[in-house]
Parts: sequence; C-alpha cells; structure tokens
Amino acid sequence: MSSQNAADVMSPDGVDFQHVSPKLATLRLGNALALCGALCGAISALVLIVDIPALWWLMLVPAAIALFCLWLVPAQVRALRYALADTDFVIRRGVFSRSLTLVPYGRIQYVDIYQGPVLRLLGISTIKLSTASAKTDATLSGVPVADAARLRDVLAERGSAELMGL
Repeated sequence: MSSQNAADVMSPDGVDFQHVSPKLATLRLGNALALCGALCGAISALVLIVDIPALWWLMLVPAAIALFCLWLVPAQVRALRYALADTDFVIRRGVFSRSLTLVPYGRIQYVDIYQGPVLRLLGISTIKLSTASAKTDATLSGVPVADAARLRDVLAERGSAELMGL
C-alpha cells in the first residue's frame, strides 16, 4: 500500500502548477448571479400571477444558491491549475470532486485558443487541446492572454518534438 495521501496523488512530484486568472471567477460569478436574478424574476412573476403572497418564501431558494455560488465559484477557480511537466501538460481541477488530467505532448494534435467578447474584455482566454482521443478533457479556461499565446507555442513545439521522436 502506498504512503501517498489524496493530496499527493493530485500533486505529482516535480510539477510546478500555475493558477488561472482570478478574473475567471468574476465571469463565472456574473453568470451564476444573473441566473439567480432571472430565477427571482420568474418566482416574482409566479407569485404575482397566482396571487398567493405566502409563496414569497420561494425567493430564499435563489438567495441560498447565490450565497453558495459566492463561496463555490472562487474556490473552483483557485483549484483550477495547470503545469508544463517534462512529458505531459497537466490540468488539475475540482473542489469536491477533484481530477488530474495528463495530456502527453506527443498526443497533442493542435491547440485552440478561444476568446469571446467577454473573455477579451477581461483579458483571459480558453485553451483547448485536441488529441486523437475523444475522451480527453483538456480545456483550460481563464488563462491570461499573454500566457495563452506562450502556452500555445510551447505546447505546439513540444508536441512536434515528441512526434519527431516516435
């Protein structure tokens, strides 16, 4: 039996993890709170239409969801990290259910960088690695623009070097 605990399994030896931008939390919180606001509006309309004032307590549901999101979203963003290891690109994520994704450089076919208008406004982008496997979840959101360009170049270079060595 191994002496490694759960924290060690998610932190491979010699891997220096980088955080994504905290601006990702701003984006995700904005989305979550907008959804809670829409839910409040729907509940208000329902209460006014059916004319049962006692149903106003239903407003506590989106309020509770909003409070939970105020804690969860920043925690999720703090838990989202990436690293350039010797042979793999590593993505670690999760607060409750944690995952560690290792993408061998030699398996990377191409690197996509996505930046919609809101991401552009925040100065962040999303990187998606495409491999031959459809199961690979190698999407990393919240990467600062300068880091995304650097990562694209490094991943493409290391991927090509690994392919040449096959």
